[in-house]
Amino acid sequence: MREYLLTLCITAAVTYLLTGPVRKFAIVAGAMPEIRARDVHREPTPRLGGIAMFFGLCAGLLVADHLTNLNEVFEKSNEPRALLSGAALIWLIGVLDDKFEIDALIKLGGQMIAAGVMVMQGLTILWLPVPGVGNVALTQWQGTLLTVALVVITINAVNFADGLDGLASGMVCIAATAFFLYAYRIWYSYGIEAAAPATLFSAILMGMCIGFLPHNMHPARIFMGDSGSMLIGLVLAAGAISITGQVDPDALQLYVHSEKAAVHQTVPVYIPLLLPLTIIAVPAADLVLAIVRRTWRGQSPFAADRGHLHHRLLEIGHSHSRAVLIMYFWSALIAFGALGYSVNSASMWIVLGIMILSAIGLLLLLLPRFTPRAPRWAEHFVPPRYRRRKGLAAAQAEQAAAYDADASAEEEQRTPVAAGMSGMSGVSGVNGATAIGSRSRLR
Repeated sequence: MREYLLTLCITAAVTYLLTGPVRKFAIVAGAMPEIRARDVHREPTPRLGGIAMFFGLCAGLLVADHLTNLNEVFEKSNEPRALLSGAALIWLIGVLDDKFEIDALIKLGGQMIAAGVMVMQGLTILWLPVPGVGNVALTQWQGTLLTVALVVITINAVNFADGLDGLASGMVCIAATAFFLYAYRIWYSYGIEAAAPATLFSAILMGMCIGFLPHNMHPARIFMGDSGSMLIGLVLAAGAISITGQVDPDALQLYVHSEKAAVHQTVPVYIPLLLPLTIIAVPAADLVLAIVRRTWRGQSPFAADRGHLHHRLLEIGHSHSRAVLIMYFWSALIAFGALGYSVNSASMWIVLGIMILSAIGLLLLLLPRFTPRAPRWAEHFVPPRYRRRKGLAAAQAEQAAAYDADASAEEEQRTPVAAGMSGMSGVSGVNGATAIGSRSRLR
């Protein structure tokens, strides 16, 4: 665990420290597109945040290669090299898109090529655990097609979710955390070495997102762009492919000499990991709805619009920060709900807890203008918008008293004042400068 935490921290530190220089480079390079109709930000913001995230990925893999326990992952498996090759290709395509706005079909072709590069180096699905049947071996073409489809769908799901400040990086970080806990349990508790690469990938992905989030939270100083969203989508898909298609369910030994029973017992785990769209169910649902909506209108499925889930949250009255937190809540509910159900699928308390939290989530959706207020003893520790406001009568009384005080002061200072002293005296000067007094905060 210490090696994984060290890799995570170094990845986060490198990503965080490089994001500032990358922002300056993006401004100089002109990677600051004009505000489009579907954008929610008001000022041009530089992209290319994926550059810092890619170097964070490289730093994490380099450090893990020199650690005693994690070095075995590089010696026994070619998956880290496959991930780095595919990530470099998809990152390069994303950088070109952030700068020159390349065509959507070209990006789709690049995504398929990046997935194919990983397949050629051994990162592919070899078999599928099917309930009641056991392991179903896949042919080379079947495994390749399924791997490429999974990578492309996951990349575009994450890319579609990158519509608000901190949304995509936060949701992927939540999914990577749940994925890391599951993969580490398989690797450490059951001693299955085939789960070590997926554990490493999820730890590095968490570091990439954590290091970039401070620069990307609302109001964002830099966007990750397609170079970042496609990169983290590919890393998430690579981890799911590694542990789903190459870990034998019968190796868990839940039922000795009974592969069918072992697969049936692990269904709550392997189905979500087989389809990481259930781990990132919110952007996946957004992806499906966007394709259906655009196709119904006769548009291209890749045509941008303002019909995504986060746009709808803003339209019904939620603030930017509240919409992001609601999306975080649903992502965590689905990811950690699947994780808890995989640990003990026979417990009804987990299902009941998920139902209660789902009801809370629906209630939050129906209260877009509700602002929580902190208790009076905690008002000094929270932002002003969460403090209790004074009554209307008291506020009007304070306003009237302030107005009377300003009027009396103005009566006493009727004498002309020089222009250089007008800002100090609080009255109009000879050049027309007007001192701004206290204003009412009420409409």
